[in-house]
Amino acid sequence: MSEEEHTSDVEDGEEETGKEGEEEELGEEEAIDEKPLTEEVIAECLSLLCKTGDGLSHAYVRVDIHERGVTDIASLEKFIHLRYVDLTKNLIRDISPLNSLTQLLLLRADGNLLTSARLEPQPYLQVASFADNKISSTEGINHPLLEQLSLNNNVIPAVVGLDPTVLQRLHTLELRGNKLTTTAGLNLPNLKNLFLAQNLIKKLEDLDRLVQLTTLHLRENQLESLDGFSELNDKLQYINLRGNNISDVKEFAKLKSLPLLRAISLAENPCAEEEEYRQEVLVALPRLERLDKDEFNEEERQGAEELAEQRKEEEAKAKAETEEVEEVA
Repeated sequence: MSEEEHTSDVEDGEEETGKEGEEEELGEEEAIDEKPLTEEVIAECLSLLCKTGDGLSHAYVRVDIHERGVTDIASLEKFIHLRYVDLTKNLIRDISPLNSLTQLLLLRADGNLLTSARLEPQPYLQVASFADNKISSTEGINHPLLEQLSLNNNVIPAVVGLDPTVLQRLHTLELRGNKLTTTAGLNLPNLKNLFLAQNLIKKLEDLDRLVQLTTLHLRENQLESLDGFSELNDKLQYINLRGNNISDVKEFAKLKSLPLLRAISLAENPCAEEEEYRQEVLVALPRLERLDKDEFNEEERQGAEELAEQRKEEEAKAKAETEEVEEVA
């Protein structure tokens, strides 16, 4: 996935289906007919003939079972040479048959009926996507070579079970559109890109553990303050805070500890309605290059510098007067 794709929040809808009691969740809609995956269908979907791991024979390593209405993938268990598996937009409730596919490099299972992404550790899995399911936990996702993980548009209330000693290669984590209320539990010291838009986040916690983070998306949450950032986030370059509840321009000063911060988005916060909003942000963060996608011009920079100097002089004068009064007293 490209960097440009990562730096824009998507607004995907959630599937209206679930694992348990799917008929109740579907309401008056037609009940789901069981449709196990057959070897005939698998044969139609196989591609990319490659040498097997031992180099002694050849096997197809890619299968694309996209939008086939499949409910059961047990028949995939015997296709042990598969490396690229796409199961997008089916009606799958259980991915445990994939445990036997120990050569997996890429797995896409978006748009199914999964309530869990749990798999036994896959030794070579690098990219996994489980977006648009009904997954309620991040447990059971510990694959040592995993680099990109998407759990967008599920119902996850908290991050638990992601083992930092195992997920040392994970650099991009997407959790948009879940039920998170805090960033706690994200103890992933090598993570670079974190996407948490459209959750219910009110509190920033454990950010000091994300020491390699460069991009942080928190659009459309419920943040009122910017407490939680740490001087250990010294690689953070871009923060998207659009559509939160930040009303006080003084909150920007809490980002001074981020030396590489170059761009932030604060549109659709109450503070963005202030008359001198852009100037106040630049006074607090003079190294900033871009606010809400618009670069600061030289006139804005000069105005911010002059205002900062004026306030500095006023503070020094007020301090001197206070000290003088104290001496007289």
